[in-house]
Amino acid sequence: MRRWDFVAVYLQGELEDGEVVYCHPPPGYETTGSDGRTRMCRILKPVYGMAQAGRRWQCSLFPRLQFWGFKQCSSDPCVFTCTKDINGVSQSIIIGCYVDDLFVLYSDDSTNSLYSSFKTDLSSRRNVEDEGPVSDLLNVDVTTDANCVLLEQERYIAQLVDTYLPEGVPTAFQRNHAPAGADLPLVIAAALDAKARGLTPDPTLRTTYQSLEVGVLLYCATQTRPNIA
Repeated sequence: MRRWDFVAVYLQGELEDGEVVYCHPPPGYETTGSDGRTRMCRILKPVYGMAQAGRRWQCSLFPRLQFWGFKQCSSDPCVFTCTKDINGVSQSIIIGCYVDDLFVLYSDDSTNSLYSSFKTDLSSRRNVEDEGPVSDLLNVDVTTDANCVLLEQERYIAQLVDTYLPEGVPTAFQRNHAPAGADLPLVIAAALDAKARGLTPDPTLRTTYQSLEVGVLLYCATQTRPNIA
């Protein structure tokens, strides 16, 4: 399982046929012509900062993967699979795309394998670097051996504890603690009453709740810890 990184990825996309995009001149260039009119630059290729640059890169990469024989996953359009018979042996590649990174899982990497052919073709067409075996992916630690792939977020959760509980985890929370206390109905009733009376909630408390409960805990629950959902 390896990570591939496209160098300056947005510069490797292509504008659609007939697509015309203009921008202001970059710093250091004259912004006014000799006739007094404002100068504009026509963009010939997608550049960083252009709203549709990411989309143009996607429209360049995905069709190429499909042309090569990859099938796009119906449940996650950023995942592609390819299985071919190579010298009588079925070989597979699974690719996960994340902006400028490809996470590639393959069954065989020998000289004449499906993965080697794909790697050679990709390197000849794009400026891409092999960053080696995957050890982490979006705050998920990845460990592999001959039989399995282990995903865990121990380091990430430890960082959350340091951020949201700088004085450490309270003893009452460490064992057999329910998700909410017995006073939860009273807290909810008080919040609804405050809303009905037009009172504004504490913005700091709301921001903390949104980032912790809705953000990072939900991310952990959907990645490696469904037991906290």
